Amino acid sequence: MVSPSPTRRAGAHRTADAAPTAPVPPSGRAAGALVAVLAALTAVAPLATDMYVPGFPAMGDALGVSTSAVQLTMTAFLAGLVVGQLLIGPLSDGLGRRRLLICGSAGFVLFSILCTVAPNVTVLTGARFLQGVAGAAGMVLARAVLTDRFQGADLPRYFAVLSQIMGVAPIAAPVLGGAILGVSTWRAVFAVLAVLGVLLLLAVVRAVPESLPPEHRRGGGFASTFRAMGSLLGRRAFMGYVLVVAFVSAALFAYISGSSFVFESLHGVSATTYSLIFATNAVGMLLGGAVFSRLARRRRLNTLLTAGVGVCLLGALAQVLLVVTVGETLAGTWITLFVTAGGIGVVFPGGMSIGQAVGRAAPGAASALLGGLQFLLGALASPLVGLFGEDSSLPMALIMLIAVAAAALALAVLARPWQGHGEPDGSGSP
Repeated sequence: MVSPSPTRRAGAHRTADAAPTAPVPPSGRAAGALVAVLAALTAVAPLATDMYVPGFPAMGDALGVSTSAVQLTMTAFLAGLVVGQLLIGPLSDGLGRRRLLICGSAGFVLFSILCTVAPNVTVLTGARFLQGVAGAAGMVLARAVLTDRFQGADLPRYFAVLSQIMGVAPIAAPVLGGAILGVSTWRAVFAVLAVLGVLLLLAVVRAVPESLPPEHRRGGGFASTFRAMGSLLGRRAFMGYVLVVAFVSAALFAYISGSSFVFESLHGVSATTYSLIFATNAVGMLLGGAVFSRLARRRRLNTLLTAGVGVCLLGALAQVLLVVTVGETLAGTWITLFVTAGGIGVVFPGGMSIGQAVGRAAPGAASALLGGLQFLLGALASPLVGLFGEDSSLPMALIMLIAVAAAALALAVLARPWQGHGEPDGSGSP
């Protein structure tokens, strides 16, 4: 009788502290197609979050409900994103990526269609939650597949691509939604999302092979996969990087939710000018990601991450000091937010790259915690700006500063970047 191979036994009993065998990365067109599809999967959730925002007033009128009831549909979607990532990520470490990715993409299509035909706001809210759960599969598994298939300097470079897509999608979403609403109703927005979901499903079937072979999957059933997440929660360094990404995400969400009020109501700019300002700051985020991608091969990732957090802290602190000392100025607010956005563009790929590297033994669970807490803190930060008054930009500035300061604290106390965790050359502390 032939005994199980050592590789298979190791795969069945591997813990969160043991790394799987190094992947054989795809090359040439295969690598390009894979990264392109994963980037598109990453963009789906931001598009689904914001595309229908221009249609809020029409939705309220059509469904006969208040603005707050319509806004609850967005909250439900964000909740679905958090729950979906925390469930699907760990499960994929035991079941594999491809089947969950296909099921998630198909579910996104189904629930987008349900949103399109929803007869009332109750059905729409439930459908949005399920749409978020299904859409979470693309986000959480895109990061896990990248971690499965790539290593070394390629991994942070591709994470920078995903982060840049995450920066562009929220800007493009309201514009696309506005264009659709110009020729049709709010229901057409969800119909378009369903069509995009079908295209992504076909792309996944064609270009995303299974990246986690059976011998590398976590044995022991569902309990084992979620124990892996518990193990990661107990790792100081890993949680440090998770919290850095999550708190900086909270600062970004506070900016997104409060910036239209600050620029349009306080500084009196038009909606068109605000769109220009918002797009310019998004370019700052893209530039930060481009700088990270270029330097990732030559500089330590922890050094770049620390620099990104420092730039965010500088921009947020300058914004608060300007409001307190000089007062409300359009140029000052715009410039400081641009600086902060540039830092965010470095922090996201840096924190995700290192976090996934530190949690490489359970990439799905690691991706779930990175993405789940990112959206959870972001969703909690969004409404805070309006709660603290609407006669100054100081609430937004303070919330952003507190969030970035918390990220800096997590970096220094928990992640301890000088120890070099998660570096591609393996030189960091175990």
